[in-house]
Parts: sequence; structure tokens; C-alpha cells
Amino acid sequence: MTDLDAYEGGCHCGAVRFRVFVDKYEATDCNCSICTKKGFVHLIVPPDRFELLQGSEVLSTYTFNTGTARHTFCSICGIHPFYRPRSHPDGYDVNVRCLDGNLLSRFRIVPFDGAHWEDNIDRLRS
Repeated sequence: MTDLDAYEGGCHCGAVRFRVFVDKYEATDCNCSICTKKGFVHLIVPPDRFELLQGSEVLSTYTFNTGTARHTFCSICGIHPFYRPRSHPDGYDVNVRCLDGNLLSRFRIVPFDGAHWEDNIDRLRS
């Protein structure tokens, strides 16, 4: 992973910490009901580019609809720093807003019409 930048992040209370390796500074802003309410800005990475550093014991999981997405959140502060997305169930989806420092401006934000997920998912997977 020599051409990748490493960043750390976590939840609000600090119980959950992770490291992610980034090669492409592009993130997705989804307008589906859960992403809108959480304010999630998506950085989807393969499993070898994500490392949970601490907090597995305080993570809780929420599922709905198909049950494929595993929406994890800190059971102490309630923040959703990452999850296993329905679109890429073997990968990790990191909330760019949960990275340490103010890194959001480094990313090109691409809108995604998740409110009409079935009609648009092929755009996200490509």
C-alpha cells in the first residue's frame, strides 16, 4: 500500500477508532433516508484498506430493508463512523466526517440518488 494515504478516525467519544487507506479522494453524498438523517459522506474501501483499531466491543449494528447493510454505530455516543454497505457488502464505508481533522474539503463530493437506490445502484458500483 505504498501509494495510499493513511488516515485515522472514530466516533465522538473516542471509544471506536479506525484507520483507512485512501487512494482516490472522491466521496459520495447519498440522499436516501438513513444517510440524510445521519449526515453520512461515503468513502467506500475494500476490506484490506480498513482497520478497526479499537472499540469492537462497543459497536452495535442496525439493519433494515434487505438486511444486507450492517450499519454499525458506537453504543456509547451513537455516532456511525463506518459500516458494511449494501452496495459493497465485502467492503467498508467510512464516514468522511468521522476522519480526524477537517478532511472533507480534500474530497470531491459526488451526489448519489439513493432515494431511488434500485434505479441508480449501478452508478455507484462502477
